[in-house]
Amino acid sequence: MQWGSPNTQSGLLGLFLLKHMYMKQLLFILSFLLVSTVSFGQQIQALSPDEEKTFDFAGENSMALGLESKIMLDSEGDLLVYFIPGDYPLRDVDSVTVTVGKTKKRFDALTPYLIKGIEKEVEINVTMYEKGDTLEFHASQAKTLSATVKVEPKPWITEDTVTFGLLAIVLALIFFTANSNNPGWKKFYGVIPALLLCYLIPGLLSTLGVISAEYSSLYTAAKNYLLPAALILMTVGIDFKGIINLGPKALIMFFTGTIGIVLGGPIAIWIYSLISPEVVGGVGEEATWRGMSTLAGSWIGGGANQMAMLELFDYKKSLFGKMIAVDIVVAQLWMIFLLWGAARHKMFDKWLKADGSAIEDLKKRMENYEAQNSRKPELKDYMLMLGITFGLVSFAHWASTHLGPFFESLTSSTNPMASEFFWLVVLCTIGALIYSATKVRKFEGAGASKLGSVFIYILVAVIGMKMDLQLAVEEPELILVGIIWMLFHALLLFAVAKWIRAPFFFLAVGSKANVGGAASAPVVAAAFHPSLASVGVLLAVLGYAIGSVAAIACAWMMGAVAP
Repeated sequence: MQWGSPNTQSGLLGLFLLKHMYMKQLLFILSFLLVSTVSFGQQIQALSPDEEKTFDFAGENSMALGLESKIMLDSEGDLLVYFIPGDYPLRDVDSVTVTVGKTKKRFDALTPYLIKGIEKEVEINVTMYEKGDTLEFHASQAKTLSATVKVEPKPWITEDTVTFGLLAIVLALIFFTANSNNPGWKKFYGVIPALLLCYLIPGLLSTLGVISAEYSSLYTAAKNYLLPAALILMTVGIDFKGIINLGPKALIMFFTGTIGIVLGGPIAIWIYSLISPEVVGGVGEEATWRGMSTLAGSWIGGGANQMAMLELFDYKKSLFGKMIAVDIVVAQLWMIFLLWGAARHKMFDKWLKADGSAIEDLKKRMENYEAQNSRKPELKDYMLMLGITFGLVSFAHWASTHLGPFFESLTSSTNPMASEFFWLVVLCTIGALIYSATKVRKFEGAGASKLGSVFIYILVAVIGMKMDLQLAVEEPELILVGIIWMLFHALLLFAVAKWIRAPFFFLAVGSKANVGGAASAPVVAAAFHPSLASVGVLLAVLGYAIGSVAAIACAWMMGAVAP
């Protein structure tokens, strides 16, 4: 066949028409996508000097980028972004890039920008360029100014004073009913733990629009003041001599429990990554291992360390409800088993070939310890405890503002040691351990740990305001990951107890001193004998002391094995 033949020419004509038809369809699709992007994305408009003069800053939504990093809009709408005088360049720039969510636009100069059609949470970033280089905003000392804009309807209650009072009433009602002799309440709290209600009720109030964490600054205050204070008050009573007198088997079982939690986390994530990697995966602040770092904190030291891990590893607060569900379900299942086993401890001791005589000696020692240290607190005791506690908190805040930036300059901003909050937690724990070696330790007899528990429960209620209750039941597979984690912890405890012939009492209390902390370790200890409740407290205080460091190590390993 020759190129000049009629058949060849007809074929070429058909091919041309076919290509032309496909090109028209392709152009139509591209045009549709372009129109869709323009129609549904945020529109960014630069205000002229005349428009800026007539703009109603008081009556419209506006924010000063550089001074503010977050703003709440109570409904969908527009937002004016402007800049403080010191951030405007002294000379003309080549271009300014404004990014709002996925929408990006380039301008010739830095002026106020009107962002239209904000419907949900978006991130705003503004960057200046000259000859290809990024310029610095002098007053803000940053090369990019960023802010988060979130659309959240206003709740019924926006005043923190009223919100705090409402949370206090909720906590009071929970504790009143949880300790009631009414058979109905006893059955109710036999199914639903009081701690779970402390999270759920504030979350429910937030879901119903009564209160909102987005319009409250209570969390910031609780995190910066009550959390470190609770760490100090719950650690200051540690009695190293008393713990050593418990005998080596008690300490061995306690540290075995700690190791079981530290290693169990990464092992559980690794095992489940072979089954369903998406369950234990995730990136950024939504990464599952970051959320499970809060479980490590809770299961080695209790609520204070859990909150510390939540902040330190920056897990997304709206997803925290899922981890609370895992914490409650798995820990309660393990608690039920231990209480069941306490009633049958002789059977377990026989299988473990343990000598129970050490427990009788322990009862006598602890009865003497309680008699020597317990006393009725006076007003003076509370005032001194508050002064000693918050004095250390203030010092830790001051020191952390220097240590965080220093280590950031040596490593990177993603290193936990570059976090000021990391140093706040570490310095408060170290300071409390130093306190415990002085006469300050005697304040434990006046109720230091109880005062710390008050702070923790307030923090728990404030955290509950941030919970998204619907997300808490979206991934029940996370509970299976938690069960695998706890099974490894249990198997390691039984293996070591069998090896060293430790009584079941040491296994149970050593485990709950880790997993339950001071809230449940005394309950398990008292299930063996009421005078042994303080043994659980002593080991739980040791958990507070090492909880932060052990949980951080566990989190790092989970991050390393996570898919």
